[in-house]
Amino acid sequence: MAWILVTVAGLLEIVWATAMKQSDGFTRLWPSVITIVTMLGSFGLLSIAMRSLPLGTAYMVWVGIGAVGAFIAGIILYGEALNPMRIAAAALIVLGMALMKLSTQGPVA
Repeated sequence: MAWILVTVAGLLEIVWATAMKQSDGFTRLWPSVITIVTMLGSFGLLSIAMRSLPLGTAYMVWVGIGAVGAFIAGIILYGEALNPMRIAAAALIVLGMALMKLSTQGPVA
C-alpha cells in the first residue's frame, strides 16, 4: 500500500508542478488553488507512505516520479526541448528510482 501512496503522491507532484507553471507566479487564481491543493495532497500521501518506507527511498521515488513526469509534461504541454541528453538524464533518474526501490527489498538472490 505504501508504494501505491508514493506513486499517487508523485503523480500529484506532476499536477502541482504543472499548475504552478500555469499560475504565473501565483497571480492566476485557479492554477494557484490547484497547485496548493495538489501539493498538500502529495505531501500528505508521502508522509503516510513514509511511516513504513525508508525516508531516502520514499523521497527519491516521489521526487523521481515528479521530475520525470514534469519533464514529460513540459515537452507535451509547453514544447520544451527533447534531445538525447535530456532523455538520458530522465532515464538515469528512472534507473536510480528502480535501483533504490530494489535496494529496499533486501539482497538480490
